[in-house]
Amino acid sequence: MIRKSEYRWTRWLGIALRSLHLAGVVLAGVAILGNGTLSVAGVVLMLLTGFALYGIELWHHPDLWREVAGVFIAAKLIVLLAMLVVPDIAGPLFWLLLISSSVVSHAPRVFRHRRILG
Repeated sequence: MIRKSEYRWTRWLGIALRSLHLAGVVLAGVAILGNGTLSVAGVVLMLLTGFALYGIELWHHPDLWREVAGVFIAAKLIVLLAMLVVPDIAGPLFWLLLISSSVVSHAPRVFRHRRILG
């Protein structure tokens, strides 16, 4: 069980990480859409903050990795790695991440938290 004081601390950490995560999205998007090159800094920022946010979510909800939302987060992190490994396809991957993230994060709770593994 998470104590109330721990929850407040992780909530503010999550807010800070999400803000940095969005900064990474903007950095990557500006580079990809502006001149077609990959912003390694933006992708690395998204990747690092994404792993940290996923860790916090798993700490709060240990079964998340079995649900649509948890599997989707893991898939997004893999796609971010792919952007670094194969920068020539970073543009389409950026759009894939942006649109699919919006759809899944705004989908009904019953969809996002549907168990699909184990």
